[in-house]
Amino acid sequence: MLFLMLMVLAGSPGPGGSELNVSNRIEQEIPSLLDLYRELHAHPELSYQEEKTASRLADRLRSLGFEVTEGVGRYASGESALGVVAVLRNGEGPTVWIRTDLDALPVDEKTGLPYASRVRATIDGDQETPVMHACGHDMHMTNFLGTAQILAAQRDLWSGTLVAIGQPAEERGAGAAAMLADGLYSRFPRPDFVLALHVSPDLPAGTIGYRPGFILASVDSLNIRVRGIGGHGAAPHKTKDPVVLAAQIVLGLQTIVSRTLSPLDPAVVTVGSIHGGAKHNVIPEFVDLQLTVRTYRAEVRAQVIDGIRRVARFTAEAAGVPEDLLPVVEVLEQEHTPSTYNDPVLTARLVDVWKEQFGPEHVAEVDPVMAGEDFSRYRLENDQIPTCIFWLGAVEAGRFDEAARKGEILPPLHSGAFAPDPEPTLRTGLRATTAAVLELMGRR
Repeated sequence: MLFLMLMVLAGSPGPGGSELNVSNRIEQEIPSLLDLYRELHAHPELSYQEEKTASRLADRLRSLGFEVTEGVGRYASGESALGVVAVLRNGEGPTVWIRTDLDALPVDEKTGLPYASRVRATIDGDQETPVMHACGHDMHMTNFLGTAQILAAQRDLWSGTLVAIGQPAEERGAGAAAMLADGLYSRFPRPDFVLALHVSPDLPAGTIGYRPGFILASVDSLNIRVRGIGGHGAAPHKTKDPVVLAAQIVLGLQTIVSRTLSPLDPAVVTVGSIHGGAKHNVIPEFVDLQLTVRTYRAEVRAQVIDGIRRVARFTAEAAGVPEDLLPVVEVLEQEHTPSTYNDPVLTARLVDVWKEQFGPEHVAEVDPVMAGEDFSRYRLENDQIPTCIFWLGAVEAGRFDEAARKGEILPPLHSGAFAPDPEPTLRTGLRATTAAVLELMGRR
């Protein structure tokens, strides 16, 4: 099977008398797909607002012969989501899902590109913000549509059912859960495999990064309201100062990872926001902290969250804060994203394909990272379904090498300066994804 798929990608005639092999098809489609990429980049939409983006994907998939369902998904609030599910049936065989995310970020673009985003939108009701595809979802969508287009045109090479999932609200950790809550696994053909990719700012274009097992962390957002007894800044002895308490809690939180967890269990506790008071000489009644927590194992997540509650409570008790004013710790469960786990057997199978496709020097096992991805939920819906997400190198090769020589840090994801090198990134993504699908669905 692997030999047959590689012969097709390398240029040998495919089964069924196919005259146009996949490699040639990819090269033919690259110019129009790059135009699509620039269009998507210039017209980003925030999470929960992906109306035009979802419609564009649905129209394109429908034109390729897919059975398309729009508006798939239901958020915890009860509101409908903007998920797209497209099904292409092509005889007997496995069912493979490929997934892309749709949403952009409230980031001001600073790339200087001719197709840079100038879009502005409102967030959280009334706050205006610039919008940018600073996490590469525009490249993900272009690769997704290109893969669908190539496989739809080469149906003689594979057999089974291809399902293309356009998922909203990945950046808010809500899209996958919303689609699953709307019967994703019961309304549509159940997958045998689920695949996705993500651009990487840490790998040169033309390369693939993979990791069996845990590849991305779970994500939790927490709020802590540190309460006290306010008063005059000149008489702190008559108060229970929540500013001082908050400072002590921030420092105390750092011991959760360093002194209560096994060194073999990675975790991060970061206080990203601290706010309290409005006047130099007024001790406020409360201070608000906002935290992000990253872990891999569910047991470690529970231990860290329990530790945060314990540090907050006992620090306040030690300062003499009365019981009715002890800190309030809120875990935002609606923003929780589980850790992402790649099926080791599926990953090894795809790595063999990619090494043959690109050469071993262009396929690297990488370290797991503490960022999160709600792609994790597709596996958690049923632990029996193998899933795999892989990294797609996105940095212009010369720039990558120069930065390595100089010890410079390249713009990361979520930066206004992040911009993939479009053509080699897209070409590699198309080759990697079509190769993966053909390995799983190719005619035997």
